[in-house]
Order: sequence, then C-alpha cells, then structure tokens
Amino acid sequence: MKLRLNVLLLLITLTSITAQVVSSDPPFPTEDDFITITFDATQATNKSLVGYTGDLYVHTGVNTATQNWQYVIGTWGNNTTQPKLTRIGTDLYELVIGYPREFYNVTSSSVKITSLNFVFRSANASQQTEDIFLPISEGGLEVTILQPSSPFTIKQVGDELNITAISSSADSLYLFLNDEQLTQTDKDTITYTLSATEEMSKYIIAKAVDSQSNSVSDSAIFIVRGEVQEAELPDGIMHGINYTSETSVTLALLAPMKEFVYVTGDFNDWLFGPDSYMKRTPNDSTYWIEITGLTSGEEYAFQYLVDGELLIADPYTDKVLDPWNDSYITDDVYPNLKPYPFGKTTEPVSVFQTAQEEYEWQVTDFQRPPQDNLIIYELLIRDFVTSHSYETIIDTLDYLERLGVNAIELMPIYEFEGNISWGYNPSFMFAVDKYYGTKNALKKFIDECHARGIAVILDMVLNHQFGQSPLVRLYWDNALNRPSFENPWFNPIARHPFNVGYDMNHESKLTQEFVDRVNKYWLEEFKFDGYRFDLSKGFMQTGSFYDYNASRIALLKRMYDVVRTYDEDAYMILEHLGQNNEETELANYGFMLWGKMTDQYNEATMGYHDNNKSDLSWISYQTRGWNDPHLVGYMESHDEERLMYKNLLYGNSNGSYNIQELVTALQRMKMAAAFFFTIPGPKMIWQFGELGYDYSINYPSGTDSDRLTPKPIRWDYQNILAREKLYKTFSAIINLKKNYEAFNTDDFQLSVSGSIKKIKLYHESMNVYIIGNFGVTSNGQPLDFQSTGTWYNFFTGDSVEYTSSAPFQNLLPGDFHIFTTEKLPTPEGDIISNVIQEHDEIPVNYSLSQNYPNPFNPSTTIHFSIPSQSFVNISIYNVLGEKIKTLLAEEMQPGSFQISWNGTNDFNQNLSSGVYIYRIDADNFFQSRKMILLK
Repeated sequence: MKLRLNVLLLLITLTSITAQVVSSDPPFPTEDDFITITFDATQATNKSLVGYTGDLYVHTGVNTATQNWQYVIGTWGNNTTQPKLTRIGTDLYELVIGYPREFYNVTSSSVKITSLNFVFRSANASQQTEDIFLPISEGGLEVTILQPSSPFTIKQVGDELNITAISSSADSLYLFLNDEQLTQTDKDTITYTLSATEEMSKYIIAKAVDSQSNSVSDSAIFIVRGEVQEAELPDGIMHGINYTSETSVTLALLAPMKEFVYVTGDFNDWLFGPDSYMKRTPNDSTYWIEITGLTSGEEYAFQYLVDGELLIADPYTDKVLDPWNDSYITDDVYPNLKPYPFGKTTEPVSVFQTAQEEYEWQVTDFQRPPQDNLIIYELLIRDFVTSHSYETIIDTLDYLERLGVNAIELMPIYEFEGNISWGYNPSFMFAVDKYYGTKNALKKFIDECHARGIAVILDMVLNHQFGQSPLVRLYWDNALNRPSFENPWFNPIARHPFNVGYDMNHESKLTQEFVDRVNKYWLEEFKFDGYRFDLSKGFMQTGSFYDYNASRIALLKRMYDVVRTYDEDAYMILEHLGQNNEETELANYGFMLWGKMTDQYNEATMGYHDNNKSDLSWISYQTRGWNDPHLVGYMESHDEERLMYKNLLYGNSNGSYNIQELVTALQRMKMAAAFFFTIPGPKMIWQFGELGYDYSINYPSGTDSDRLTPKPIRWDYQNILAREKLYKTFSAIINLKKNYEAFNTDDFQLSVSGSIKKIKLYHESMNVYIIGNFGVTSNGQPLDFQSTGTWYNFFTGDSVEYTSSAPFQNLLPGDFHIFTTEKLPTPEGDIISNVIQEHDEIPVNYSLSQNYPNPFNPSTTIHFSIPSQSFVNISIYNVLGEKIKTLLAEEMQPGSFQISWNGTNDFNQNLSSGVYIYRIDADNFFQSRKMILLK
C-alpha cells in the first residue's frame, strides 16, 4: 500500500502530467548535458496546434530552485527573438537547446535549474499549448514511462496496451499492475504488452532499483471501460448539478455524439474507474451519474473527462476554480476561497456544495420603477471602487440614491476570462465571477438596492462565449482552431462582422434552451430586474447584419416571449443600434433599446453646430416614430469617448469664453443634462459622468490598445466644487423627471438642432419650457412660452410674466433655464453658476509653475504663488485616487511657495514610474495637477 500511495503522489504532479508532451535526448537531461527536445503536438492538453502547418515558435524559460519562469528568451509573440522549431514530421517538432546554461544565459553558478519551461505557439501566437515542463535531472537513479505517454489511458475490453519504460543508473527495472509484478529486467529499458480483459482502473508502475537498494517509481493509470450503460434521466433532473439530498448530487452533461464520459473530483481522489463512469440516456445525448456519501455543506471540485481526452467543467456550475487567476483574488473580496486542485488536473474546474447557506432576502415585495421613467446608472465594478467588491459598492449607494438614479446596470459579472476585464469575454454563464465577491455578496447588493427603490439590471452577453467555455471546448476543431461543425451551440465561423470570441448559433434549439435557462436563472436566483442584451444585432444566422433582418427579429421576439411567461415586467433592453425600421418593430413589441447620442451631445457641449451635427432630436422616441417611450437614451456609455475629455481637448472658444477650461466645460455638461433628462423616456448615465469624468476611454496610451485598461477611480472629484455643482445639477434635474408627470408627457416639442435649443412639454399638471445657449457667443432670445401667465425659473425661483409679447432673454454662452407654470421647490445653493467659489479651482490669475508632463527622476521641485495663507500643503495621490502622503509647503517670501520631494526617499514606499497627482490645499481653494515619475 505504501508503494501505491507514493505512486499516486507522483501521478498527480503537474510535471508527470505534461512530461511526455516533450521528450529529450538524453532522456534524463542534466544542466551539463547537450539537450535536444522533441515536441509532439498530439500529446498536449491544448490540441490547438494539432494539424497546424505553419512555422512553430516557443516561449521558453526555466524554473530555478527559488523562482519559476526565469531567464525567458525574448518576448511573447516576437518571432525575431523567440526560438523557432524544426518540423521533423506531422505534428512533430525538434528544438536544439544545447547546453541549457548557455541557451538561457544563466551565468550565475549559484542558480540551480530545475526544469525547462515551454509554451509552443503558432507564428501569429493565436494557437498555443499549455505550460509544459521538462525536469532537469540531478543525475543518479531515475525512471520514466514512455508508453503510454498520457498520465491515463483508456481502453475497451479486448484491447491491448504497449508499455515502455526507461531508467538510468538502475540495476533492476520492474513493471507492476498495482501490486502485481508484470515483468523485470536488468537493462535500462523494459517493455510489456498488457491485455485488457475486464473493466478496471489500475496503476501501471515502473520501478527502478540500484545496487544500494535505492528505488524510484513512475506511474500512469490504465482504465478499461465496458459498454456505456443506457438509462433514462431521472425525473426532475436537469443538465448540470442537481442536489438530491444533503449528501448526494446527480450530475448531467449534455454531450450528443460523444462516446463516453467519466466524472472525476474531490469525491473520488481525482481518479477514473467504474464508479465514475457515467450512464447515457437512450437518445444518446445526456450523460449522468448520481454521487452519494457526500459530506453535507462541503465544497467538492470536479470535472468531466469526455472520450478519454477532454477535461471540462460543468457548463451550468455556479462556481469555477481558475488555475490562472484565483491566486490574485484576496480574502477580503472572497473569503475562504477553495484552493485550485493543482497537480491533480488542469483547466478550470466546477464546484458543487450540498446544503449551501441560503441568502435571506430582506426585500421580498420590490416594485420595479416604471420603465419609461428609468434613470439607469451603468457601472463597471472594477473601475468604480478600488476594492472591486460588492461590499464596497453597497457603501456607495447613498451617493447614487442622492443622485436620484432608480436603476443600476452592472456590466457583466458572471465568470469571464481573467480578472481585469469589462466582462464581455464570458465562459461560464451561471457562475458569479469571484473577482467581485461571492454570490451571496451579490445578492446582498441587489437586496440593498431594492431597499432603496433602485432596480438592478444585468448586462447579458448571449451573442458569444470565449474559449474556456465548456460548450466551446466540447466540440472543437483543433486543426482550424475554432468550434467544429458538430458544435450544437456555436458557429465555426461568425455570422456577422462584429463578433468577438465564438459566435452562438441562435437558430439551434440547444442554444435557445441554453439562452432561456440563463435568462431565467439570474432573474429568479438573484432577483435581477432585467437585462441589457449585449450586441443583440448579432443574434442572427442569415440575412444582413446592417439592414432589416426578419429572422433576427423573430429570434429576439422568441426570447422575449419566453421571459414573459415567468416575469411579466422584467426590463428587456437591447444594445441593437440598428436600422430604425427594425428597432421600431422591436420597440413596439415591448423591447427597450439603447439610444446612442454621444456624438450629437458632444458636438453641442463642445460648441459646434454646423450641418446640424448637434441636433438632439433623435433622443426622442417620437422622432423615431415609435409608439412608446422605449428608447434608453444616453450621452455616454462604456463604449464611447467621454464628453468632458473632448470638451477639454477640442472645445470651441470665443474671446475669454473657452470651453477647454474646466469650469466652463463642466457648465456645458450641466446644460446638456437639462436637455437630456427632461426629454421624455428612460435615460442612462455612465459612471462618474455626473462628476465630469475626463479621462479618455483609451487612457493612458490614447490608442485602442488601452480601451479595456482599468481607469483611474476619482472619488476625489467630489471635493472640487465645480464638479460637485455638476452632480447636484444632475440630481436636481433627475428628480424633476422622476417626481413630476410633465417630464414624462407624450405631448412635447423639440427645437434642438441649432445653437439655441428649446424643449416644450405640455401636461395637465403644468407646462415646462427649457431654453439654452449652446453657442460660444451671447444671443438674445424671446421666451416664447406655451401660454401667457406666470412662469417660474426652476433654478432661481424667480418668476417671469408672459402677456401679449414674449419676454426677452439675453443668453450668455452656456446659459440655460428651466421654466414651469407651477412653482417648484428651488434647488439648494447656486448650483448652475460658473462662479469660482470657496474651495474651488485656483483662479487663473494665480501662478502655478510646472513643466508638465514634468518627468522627474526621482526628485522634483514645484513653485507657486498665491495670496498668503495660514497653511499650504500638498497631497500626493496615485492614479487610482489613493493618497500616498501629505507634505507641507515652504513659504519663500509672502505669497511665494515651493515644495520639493524625492520619489525614492520621501515616502513610505518606493514610488514606481508612472503618473501621479498632486493637490495644493490652502485656506480658500485648492488645485490639482499631474506629474510623471520616470525612473
């Protein structure tokens, strides 16, 4: 038994799993040997290079006694610096390493190489293997099994298995089948042919013994399978994980056209045998097995082994363990995360747990806000709070509630590839991505939102999935590196030009069943209030992507109808951005649709109006000819450039009026808000737009390569009065829309194409008149109210009398007004003026000397002149808005200050190269500037 235990420990090491993908000459190479390796693509776990005929390169380095992946040659994907292999046969390649210390430039004799590491890749780096390791021997007694080359081999009764093992420095070499000796020799190579006579799962053991009776062993599993047992799926069992008691589960995998499936996991020590051999339904589509004797409440990791070759997680699992990314998830975000079973398997694994702790919902009778009156706040958790956790998001709900939003739209939060992502690369559609927290933390967040009257909408990606998806991997064409034609869920080639990942076949009944189950799961299990469907125009198999497509409309209506069978008022929002005739049909059917108006609003805020570029009328559902207010209009979204970024970079000017100045640019955003929220229909804000967020979508490089890169989290913007005024203006106008029926009237007129824009709202409760000057020059305008009588200025509380002739109003650039026939509560404070006030930005007549981008290495000195103050200090922040240190400025003479610091010596941490922000604080104002540290 001791021998078998040692063999099992050896078997489950990662090196043993991957060692035979590469073989070496000599077979047991040392640091001092001249080494040639052979790579067999057919033996790799990731078989994307099988059938590949182009040039093959390798990303390679070494593991040392203290660190992994050191002395890497070249950079990933660089064909001029990374080694190229020689093809010596079909799927067979050779690489001459030579002496490893020379090849990898390991010059220090104190560094001990323990393995050579490889990732083989295609010339364009789109196809690659997993990490592969070749152990470096210390010399002496060793043994390895060459055949079978896999850590496990599956045969049927009546088959034969050829076994070959080699050794070094051995006097005797043995082969065992468990405890039964098969053969022995005094040579360095041993062979044996084993007949499969019955169903079994046993170890093949190669044991080498030297003259001193020292011994070493290598092993592999030999599985002999019988015929697959046919049995109907038990009543009530669905595809995926089914909890049948506190100590049992039934697993069911939909895998038509596959021959056999085993299940392996914590419950059977990650082995394969008759007890883990799954039954198959009579229609040859579903494999299933009941697992009993489980410990109540314990988490079990598991995978399916399909056709003896493919290890996949369960597509319906609600928790995934990720070998590449879980180590970066901290305990404060996801407490007590189950470790990945390293050494026992590869690829993502699924988890089940009986008797799970149920979340106790506090709000069980939530009434969703009317969809025509939604104010949606689009939110990416990663770029909203530095902890990227649901718990911290809950702490921000006061801020969002004060703003007035009544819905939060979360960008995708189900398991996506990697941690740092927008989430549009999903792989497991039923699992909460652990980078944001636990599933119960998500439920608590939704519960807290509902307690405040805020609905929660999930950004749903059903157009595509990415390569870690079990449904993608289950039917894969290795030669073409794409889903195979047998895949019942995915198209081998995308049917539209904007696809990312792998395109789902929405005409397939299996895809439709999957889509319906996904939609029902998040609405019922997590109490989400609806969906924004990403790239809904991609729900197509035939016809035009750009033009009206009847088959696509039918697919979307089918999905809509199914949701309505169990949730009558869930929000169903499409990111369609298609032709108006198609959008009109979908809107009139009941869908809401995204209404992109970024360009038009930005032209208006920048002060450009030629050729009606700033015409805002398309924000109206009536202008589009729709029956109902189903247009979710937005000025900004995660896909679009920030309005403030372009205001500050490209804003128009005339004399002293300059939109490229911060306070003026923010004033333009207030005016845009007045011509955005007040137009009837649901609206959406992209996070921090209410504070005038002004980092480019392509920050920091300014190119599309950084579009998905994390952006600075600037909660400190609240401390700048001009930005706080923008927030309060947003809030005041939002609450007008939410609380007064006139702002949701179906009787309104828009005159919003030129520099002077007007909106007229008619309602029995009151009429509303809105006017604004989006130009850069003053403009006198008659206030052509809808009716005579007294009109009230919402922001000031002042009144205007309209009798026989319209009052005249001189509108300065950026001036705007909201007038109503009923006097409404006046907003607190002077929130719409652009006057510099206490604790606002330093006025331009004060001097701040700096050579921006001011690269310094590592020291810098900044001089500035302001009126004498009782104190002046400078706070240093990183780009995430986290304060690093506060320093006191030195007054050189009255009103003249300087401050110096060293990025290496003056801080608790040695600052790395990058962008930092310093803020000068004085009694009556402050100012922020950027600086760059280059080291």
